[in-house]
Amino acid sequence: MRTYLLASAAVAAAIASPALAQTQPENEPAAEAAGAADIVVTGSRIRRQDLAGVGPATVVSAEQIENTGIVNIETVLQRLPANAGFAGNQTSAYWTDNGWGTAQVNLRGLGIKRTLVLLNGRRLVAGGTGANSSPDLNMIPVAALQRTDVLKDGASAIYGADAMAGVVNLVTRTDYEGLGLSARMGINEEGDGSDFTADLIWGVRGDRGGFMAAVTYQKTDPVNMASRAPCSLAETVPGQLSCINSSSTIGGRAVLPDGSQINFNQDPGGDGDFFEPYDPAKHNINFNRFLNAVSPVERVSTAFFADYDVTDGVQAFGEFLYTLRKSNQIATPGTLRNLEIAAGHPTNPTGQDIVLVRRNLAEAGPRQFFQETDTWQGTLGLRGTLANDWAWEIAGSFGRNTAIDGATNIANLERVAASLDTSECSTAPGAAIPCGDYLGYGDLTPEALDYILFTMRDHGGNQLATVTADLTGNLFDLPAGSVAFAAGAVYRKEKGWRDPDPLTVLGIANTNQQDPISGSSTAKEGYLELSVPLLADQPFVQALTIDGAVRYSDYDLFGSDWNYKVALDWVISDSFRLRGTYGTGFRVPNVPELFGGVSEGNLTTTDPCSNYSSSGNATLIANCQASGVPAGYVQLGSTILTTMGGNENLKPESSTSWTVGTVVSPRALVDGLSLTADWFDIRIEDAIRAIPGSTKLAVCYASSGLSHPFCNDFTRSTLTGEVTYLSAQPINTGREDMSGLDLGLVYDRTIGDVAVSLDLNVTWLNEYTVYPFPGGAPIVFDGYIGGGNGGFPEWRGYGVLTLEKDGVAATWSSQWIGKATDFNAAPGDVGYRTPNVFYHNLQLAFEVSQKMRFQLGVDNLFDRKAPFIQSYTDANTDTMTYDLLGRRFYAGVRTTF
Repeated sequence: MRTYLLASAAVAAAIASPALAQTQPENEPAAEAAGAADIVVTGSRIRRQDLAGVGPATVVSAEQIENTGIVNIETVLQRLPANAGFAGNQTSAYWTDNGWGTAQVNLRGLGIKRTLVLLNGRRLVAGGTGANSSPDLNMIPVAALQRTDVLKDGASAIYGADAMAGVVNLVTRTDYEGLGLSARMGINEEGDGSDFTADLIWGVRGDRGGFMAAVTYQKTDPVNMASRAPCSLAETVPGQLSCINSSSTIGGRAVLPDGSQINFNQDPGGDGDFFEPYDPAKHNINFNRFLNAVSPVERVSTAFFADYDVTDGVQAFGEFLYTLRKSNQIATPGTLRNLEIAAGHPTNPTGQDIVLVRRNLAEAGPRQFFQETDTWQGTLGLRGTLANDWAWEIAGSFGRNTAIDGATNIANLERVAASLDTSECSTAPGAAIPCGDYLGYGDLTPEALDYILFTMRDHGGNQLATVTADLTGNLFDLPAGSVAFAAGAVYRKEKGWRDPDPLTVLGIANTNQQDPISGSSTAKEGYLELSVPLLADQPFVQALTIDGAVRYSDYDLFGSDWNYKVALDWVISDSFRLRGTYGTGFRVPNVPELFGGVSEGNLTTTDPCSNYSSSGNATLIANCQASGVPAGYVQLGSTILTTMGGNENLKPESSTSWTVGTVVSPRALVDGLSLTADWFDIRIEDAIRAIPGSTKLAVCYASSGLSHPFCNDFTRSTLTGEVTYLSAQPINTGREDMSGLDLGLVYDRTIGDVAVSLDLNVTWLNEYTVYPFPGGAPIVFDGYIGGGNGGFPEWRGYGVLTLEKDGVAATWSSQWIGKATDFNAAPGDVGYRTPNVFYHNLQLAFEVSQKMRFQLGVDNLFDRKAPFIQSYTDANTDTMTYDLLGRRFYAGVRTTF
């Protein structure tokens, strides 16, 4: 990806195939590339010729996407070193915010909610299964994209709320003519996880306008997690990893009145009344075979664009997007919990009152989660110029996303209770309420399973309506140039809703309890942006420009807010420039954060009190003992029931950010070389964050005398010591501080008859600290990974090298994920510190003719495996950071007519 500032691909000449967009170095004068034409770039509403002074950014061209073999935008963005933390993708165990199947981006690791995603400078409706906070990146056909701009700087004064971490602007082609077709097929070395993508683009242009249509079809097959991680691992013996599996046993684990635990028959042909002392090594089950390392997705994305010159000075334009997506995931069979079964119950062979702590409904098979989403958005507008060459635009957009999602083999807890009540149930054939025997695998009859199980179905959606009016031009001239301005007004209304299955709302479905979600937010905004040239053509000052922007926002739920931004661009010479920005930002809580009903889910969570007696940590030992955790306690499984949901007491969060950087282009020494360096510093006040359960437990038990407020967010069983309740609802934390350095190197030139393009980007994360409440002890994120937070290594990088000659192109790309420390591990633990991880990819492409191109490629060339993370999300690693698939191959073809 080119660390250029939003390059002149925006005004490139007509593109003859789906992969010929080209970016431009940020040090190159725009007049050279664009014929002195003014264009609008991401990060500013003012039309400009010089593109590099707005702030640090990355541009990904269509050509770069094709050369690296990437077929979706989520992969493009998640390889960038500016991406961190967690965001939705097909290998993430937990797509965030009800976004199952939704591709997302997380700039700086500050959260998907703080990255603003635009299409041609306009907001997109959120994707997902209802009351979501981010669009689906893959709702735009890849064939329609000219480039993707990533502004790595806060831009609330320019674009409004949510742009605290940065902006991703998907820029589409406007002047395509002809018909283009492409197809790509890929498969893993293991023979699974095949993926197929087909693209079509068609465009016609006339004297007064044109029309373009694009379609992308994509289908990805699943990869079972057990094929990559045969079982869940833990360090049960110091220095040694072994399978721990799940304590939700298929025979059923029960507690006797004296606190001892037993387990019932797990042999399909065994004695149904058999039970014995519970032994985790013998009775726990391997649940990895019931999960996917990659979840299947089938998607059709379409886009239509049209423009027509109504008069010589007025153009009408329109955009329409529609995406149909089907996705699904498998999950372990459902687990029944805490069933009290009396000593005299006919199914109880113990002769004692027992509590069936956990019973896996393996007879029913795995649960199948499914989603089907329909998303569309339309835009209509007029644009033109006035007599004084001021440009204006008025546009309206409306988008809507609706979804059905659900899961099979969900137990109705009322019916479970009825099947245990001998006064209601019967063992007679054809009984309306068949009795259920939950003590021992295989004792549940098909009739009992049919009675207690159902298919859960939820409904939800998102809606966005916007009206914008913009005016830009030059106000007057100064000795150094013209003072340019942009001004405008915005009306925006966002709505989200989610209606869970009625049984889920009533709390009698054996799944995450949820309440309905519904809410909306309306904003009215106005902005003004100025660009003032201070000096030009002076010694050591080729050009000195100051930019400023101010935005007023009025929210119906939160009142009004002012935000501003200033930027200074100092061009010392053709080879050297300095630039800096300072601005404020804000984000109001979204619908699920405010109105999301309380829900429960079993999330992968590390209990620090597991094996605490052998830890050697005096504070941990004392705290675990004070919590009543028995000596020798070992966490029974890797998940803990966690409460999530909304918080109506949330208030908006605000930020200040500044950047300072330089662009060096030593053309006299090395022609074609451009170097960039940008320091960034971001501070967020009243930050809205849901602290993961693993982190809350680790911070609590590291505090003296269990003094941390997080210690109030969970409870433990007095019988077993297990965590029985854990809250991870969002709160306004005290503050978040982040700083770091972006470095870039671009080398573009022809050596002999070989075109060489080298593009390197590196990000160093100097600090990322979360203060959970005013005056509270800080939680350090920089250099850490795992615990449901995603990865925040101090160093990340991505590089692409392309060599091209006589229609043959070879591209080598490498992603670097630096060393990191597990959030919740102790020094000496296995997986405490992860190594540097490099993923290498290679592609060869052949231009058979001007209209046909073949490509062959391999990703993860050296089959780099994901490192072990003790507080993993799934597959014994951080699935939000590392690749689970291993080496994979692909082939593709593209042709035009």
